[in-house]
Amino acid sequence: MQLDKRVGRRFLVLDPSDNVATLLDEESKINRLSNGMRIAESVPFGHKVSLRQISIGEAIVKYGVEIGSATQTIEQGDHVHVHNCQ
Repeated sequence: MQLDKRVGRRFLVLDPSDNVATLLDEESKINRLSNGMRIAESVPFGHKVSLRQISIGEAIVKYGVEIGSATQTIEQGDHVHVHNCQ
């Protein structure tokens, strides 16, 4: 995927069931994905952001695999990490 860094961050989603995207650049001051979706600022390279709202207890799905569950409601674009999933 090509990216104009003025537009948004590069990300990876491998499976249609994914509800998170993995960030592929270090442009942490940019608060949009390259598709235009707003995301939290300061999310580090390799970390995840939510592609949609994820409810408490709902599975976190990355690359088509359940990797955990939400410990609180995660809004679209939020940083998904140990502070809100297990």
